[in-house]
Amino acid sequence: MLVSCSKANGIGIIKINEALTAATVDAFREQFSSWQAAEPEVKNFVIDLADVDFMDSAGLGTLIAVLKRVTEQGGDMKVACLQKKPRMVFEITRAYKVFEIFDTVDEAVKTFQ
Repeated sequence: MLVSCSKANGIGIIKINEALTAATVDAFREQFSSWQAAEPEVKNFVIDLADVDFMDSAGLGTLIAVLKRVTEQGGDMKVACLQKKPRMVFEITRAYKVFEIFDTVDEAVKTFQ
């Protein structure tokens, strides 16, 4: 499974388990959407990218689309555990201005309290 979803203090923790690329974004979007539908009370999310060693523009675009949907539903989304190559994508595209980025999932979860 590409995505594993859990909750901590009412915050959705979305752990992506492989590279986020054009080949995997549809599966990510579907899995995230179905989990979101099953857990409608969860408004805020942390995307855990600890296992994502590569991300392309499709992956970044999908994260931006998910952020847009979450904020439209009154929630917020933060990113945690960015590895070196995905971090370069965030820096080159200036996506770090769009997302709040944290070193750990715990740090990101704490900002919602």
